[in-house]
Amino acid sequence: MGIVALAGGVGGAKLADGLAEILLPGELTVIVNTGDDFEHFGLRICPDLDTVCYNLAGLHNPETGWGRRGESWVSAEAVGRLGGPTWFRLGDLDLGTHLERTRRLKAGDRLSAITKDFCHSWGIGSSVLPMSDDPVPTIVLTAEGELSFQEYFVARRCEPEVMGFKFVDILCSTPAPGVLAAIEEADLVVICPSNPWVSIDPILGVPGIRQVLAEKVVVAVSPLVGGKAIKGPAAKMYAELGIEPSALSVAQHYGELLSGFVMDNIDKNLTKILSISSLITDTIMVEREQRHKLAEEVLSFARTLM
Repeated sequence: MGIVALAGGVGGAKLADGLAEILLPGELTVIVNTGDDFEHFGLRICPDLDTVCYNLAGLHNPETGWGRRGESWVSAEAVGRLGGPTWFRLGDLDLGTHLERTRRLKAGDRLSAITKDFCHSWGIGSSVLPMSDDPVPTIVLTAEGELSFQEYFVARRCEPEVMGFKFVDILCSTPAPGVLAAIEEADLVVICPSNPWVSIDPILGVPGIRQVLAEKVVVAVSPLVGGKAIKGPAAKMYAELGIEPSALSVAQHYGELLSGFVMDNIDKNLTKILSISSLITDTIMVEREQRHKLAEEVLSFARTLM
């Protein structure tokens, strides 16, 4: 069974890991948002790619979901003592990833090729693809002006009021090698419980991807539970954009792209007004076993739609 997962952020990484655990090697392809990529200290940082890969490799910090297990902060602390910027802290282990990625990018290698080699080194059996090898930085339009995503998300802690989003040069971008083929060959596409606005919309905005998805069975898992985000600013973004934050709003956001929708037990009353097939279950993934359980339930539900 060929499965494609669209993912970004901690929620997306968790479900991608659950899917990888129950599928055979080679059955899963994870297409990851790169809209939040940016340069810091001259290094190419790919937060969503790294969060997905670290989770799949079992290298992630279980307390945060992002970053490396057993991380140290000697370099970051030294930068701070010298008066350098500390708003985005790079751990010592994580720094090695960024150094080697940046070296290879400057040597002319593609991000997708580098990611493939990193996955091999980390023992990841699934395929992980950036949505594009082209930079497509996310800009958050706020009441205080335009902010780069990491400035909004980390430096400003999501405080400015959101008025919209812009994905720079997205119409000039192309899907990374293997992205369209993976979707075309997939039996199912799962949109992970990632922020629809800044994790999934950039993927869908890369020319060609949405068009191919329109022909597939697509199931989305809501990142909102009881109107609140498990992690991140998704609910805040919905509210500030004048949309009631709810699982229903997530389903409406994806619209006709969806064949089915998965939401938490706490939102079961929304099935009365949801116009597509739905699965009601426990979608909160605190323990690793919950990742596997949700992945199994999503696949079982998807089979009924094929």
